[in-house]
Amino acid sequence: MKSFIPYVLQFGNLTTQQIDFISSKAYEVTLHKDEHFWEAGKVVTKIGFITHGILRVFYYNNEGEEHTRYFIEENHLILDGHDGETSYTPSEYLQAVTDTKLVVFSKKDWKEISETIAGWDSIIQKITATYLRKKLERRSQLVSQDAATRYLEFLEKFPTLVNRIPLSYVASYLGITQSSLSRIRKNIR
Repeated sequence: MKSFIPYVLQFGNLTTQQIDFISSKAYEVTLHKDEHFWEAGKVVTKIGFITHGILRVFYYNNEGEEHTRYFIEENHLILDGHDGETSYTPSEYLQAVTDTKLVVFSKKDWKEISETIAGWDSIIQKITATYLRKKLERRSQLVSQDAATRYLEFLEKFPTLVNRIPLSYVASYLGITQSSLSRIRKNIR
């Protein structure tokens, strides 16, 4: 909770009593590398906030090939769908790339927080809007760039990730093979 509450307070105000109420609903979870926070085809039952570690969102295409859509690192709220309140069954997997610690809320408790704290939904909407904007900024340019430029952009936008995650995931995110990524890395050194 040490990092969750300060994060939330960037987007709105809460009283000490409200903070205590939110804290009473949270629990901490550790996901070990390769464990899933959610899986495709299974209803999501919890909301999370990453305090340490990295998760990745990935899916399998029709040929059974794995594709990484994006990475989620520390100080990010993981809502299912868009609001965290409606039932959501993802078509993608959310997997720990590293050992990851999260502050977690059950969907029931999250709804209770929403119903109890005036302004909570507004705070969550601001968090969601900020996150979606950043996600779009990171992904939108990748479509029109060559592989070397995509990799250099990745290094610029995710400076702390490249040494923390397997290169196969980076290659998948960039839409290239791992051998192509190795050649690009060799040529830019």
